[in-house]
Amino acid sequence: MYHSGLTGDTRKILEEVASQDRGPLFLVGFSLGGNVALKLAGELSETNLLVGVCAVSTPIDLAECVREIDRPANIIYSRRFVSRLKDRIRRKSRMSSETYSAEDMERVKTIWQFDDKFTAPLFGFGTAENYYATQSAGNYLNSIRVPTLAIVAKDDPLVPFRIYNHPAFASNPALELLATEHGGHLGFLSKSKAERFWLDGVLLDWMDSILLRKRTMTHGTNVPRFTSA
Repeated sequence: MYHSGLTGDTRKILEEVASQDRGPLFLVGFSLGGNVALKLAGELSETNLLVGVCAVSTPIDLAECVREIDRPANIIYSRRFVSRLKDRIRRKSRMSSETYSAEDMERVKTIWQFDDKFTAPLFGFGTAENYYATQSAGNYLNSIRVPTLAIVAKDDPLVPFRIYNHPAFASNPALELLATEHGGHLGFLSKSKAERFWLDGVLLDWMDSILLRKRTMTHGTNVPRFTSA
């Protein structure tokens, strides 16, 4: 099992790669992976393990995003997510029924109910409400010190754009927010054939800008922050 704020595995992998003198290291997270990436960046704070972090379509407020998914308009997404989560518990229950009980599974109809019954107790959070409150990346944004780019679409059906009114995006100079009018959830495609996979180019260009800034500042000259049309 995993949960949306589980940063230990990712940190271990990054530390192992860094120990082999491979780098510079960027961490890119998508959707729930973005929550992990941002939370880890906040936990690392002043350490130099990472050069930069990117988070795409990220639910930085888990409770608000779960409520959004459970809206009637998102019933197709909700049913698919809940069905897959329940199937995972059933599989694990067959291997270890003492740890993963599938009892009363049919009563679980929403993601919130699933997390309240399974995720939160398994990881010691107690309730889904406490799990969401403690593991949301929004709690860690003020602590981030490495350059960090968050990309979100204003029409994302699963991640309401209002949660990006978080004050850290105005007060923390390490954070950059790129909000597009369209793109849905991880659907950043361009009408232009030359830039069809728009997101890929933006992420790579941003990483190049961070490396350039890092090299230039080493030599005592500043360069402008990244911008994207």
